[in-house]
Amino acid sequence: MPTCLITGASGGVASALAARLRAQGWRLALVGRDAARIDGTVKDVVIGSDVSSEAGAAQALAAATEAFGAPPDAVVNCAGAILIAPIGRTSEAQYRDCLAANLDSAFFVAKAYTAQLQPLKRAGSLLFFSSVAAGIGVANHAAIAIAKGGIEALTRSLAADFAGIGLRVNTIAPGLMETPATAKLVAAEASRKAIAAQYPLGRHGSADDAAALAAFLVSDDAGWISGQVVGLDGGFLAVRPYVRGS
Repeated sequence: MPTCLITGASGGVASALAARLRAQGWRLALVGRDAARIDGTVKDVVIGSDVSSEAGAAQALAAATEAFGAPPDAVVNCAGAILIAPIGRTSEAQYRDCLAANLDSAFFVAKAYTAQLQPLKRAGSLLFFSSVAAGIGVANHAAIAIAKGGIEALTRSLAADFAGIGLRVNTIAPGLMETPATAKLVAAEASRKAIAAQYPLGRHGSADDAAALAAFLVSDDAGWISGQVVGLDGGFLAVRPYVRGS
């Protein structure tokens, strides 16, 4: 039975991924700062830990490894936070919190996971989440763009560092997905239509869109994919739709 540790496990994408992996026969360790908010099953390992710190990430990986009897076959870092604000209105505390939730969590989770795999020369799969804001300028996304851009660079670096043991490292870069964290952005019908109009395929994403891609990337079916940032954005970064004149 394959095993996977998922951080940020109380979030929409993590919950959708957990449901999909369970249905495929995976055993899961679900990690969040508040374990009481994680909607796991009796078969899941639920771990309360803040993975934005080195100690917290190490504790989460150690607990999962103890429960599984070996390091997880896959680790998916869904931990993160959204900050949409112009730079002039972004406080130092907001900036630090944004980097901690997104970039620091990715770094320390990777450090803890690779520390377990390397002595065993054991392969695995490590998956992060970025954003379209790291690939194109999007207004009022300065802090989150820095954090997600760092994750994309980290992906390539780690893929090079650990290719020798067979660790695959990839990142999904989604556009806006409808989750509890983005509920306010798509609450009004006018907002939903305006956001959908930005995407060539005519809609924003869903948590299950991300879960489907994540489940593939950690599976053996993606066994020759590493060091990649995979867009999940309805064509946002790659396509310029044809617009008819009035």
